[in-house]
Amino acid sequence: MKKRFLLSLFAFFSAIFSGEGLAATAVIDAVQMPAWLERADRVQPLLPGQQVLDGDRVRTGQGARAYIKLPEGSTVKLGEGALLTYQSATQQDSIFKAALNVAIGAFRFTTGVARKLQKRNIDIRVGNATIGIRGTDVWGRSGKDGDLVMLIEGHVEVQPAQGEAVHLTQSMDEFTAPKGGAANPLQKASWDQFKQRARETDIEPGDGAARSGGKVRLLLGTFDVEQKSLELYDRARAAGFAVKIRPIKSDRSADSSETADYRFEVSLSGFSSNAEAAAASASLKNAGIDVDKSASTSK
Repeated sequence: MKKRFLLSLFAFFSAIFSGEGLAATAVIDAVQMPAWLERADRVQPLLPGQQVLDGDRVRTGQGARAYIKLPEGSTVKLGEGALLTYQSATQQDSIFKAALNVAIGAFRFTTGVARKLQKRNIDIRVGNATIGIRGTDVWGRSGKDGDLVMLIEGHVEVQPAQGEAVHLTQSMDEFTAPKGGAANPLQKASWDQFKQRARETDIEPGDGAARSGGKVRLLLGTFDVEQKSLELYDRARAAGFAVKIRPIKSDRSADSSETADYRFEVSLSGFSSNAEAAAASASLKNAGIDVDKSASTSK
């Protein structure tokens, strides 16, 4: 009896530490705002380091990008105007299993060299088609005209809404299917098409993306009245920018024994350089959020 109990206890802790059979959480690795995370009835701006749970939806706005790091090391890159639902993910018998749904917009699924041997079973629904991924680099898009899947490296199986599954086995194999129609014969994408599509989902230096570990802050404004800082805070976050408020002691009260007065800084953090913060400032302006000309970037 005691031996059976010890064996059961060992199996229990082994499952915990190996992660087998447990839900696996994704993380936002980088975000070029505006972007949002929708969880149940709550909507909040997307920010680096944020966890993505089963059932969460990630949505990107105009000119935006987002990188979602999956638990087994691969990355899903979303282009502008995209909507992805993280439906489920588990680690079972050393195989990472996940189901994602890209209802609209462009995405790229990519795996680093060190993770290519990781066993995975990932299904990504792109509009009306479903991609079966076992370890590869693939680009896809769901738009008003139909669905498109382009294989960059590896092998994928695409199940269209109508007809039999289609296997993409050669680099630049391209699957297309019009809305409500049968899939077209496979075609070859050109190098120029690949570069153009990669730019739709990849974040490049100078795009103004915030990343985990970024030390530079963009100051949107400093206010003596808390209510004014809250108004800017609410407008910016509703527009998809994950700003924060920081109260700081005003100079006139720093050495006073009286109750301290405060000023309130509204800032956006997570940038690797002043240049990245400046690019984000332009994105804020495009979204109708004016940055105080006297504001600056700081670490």
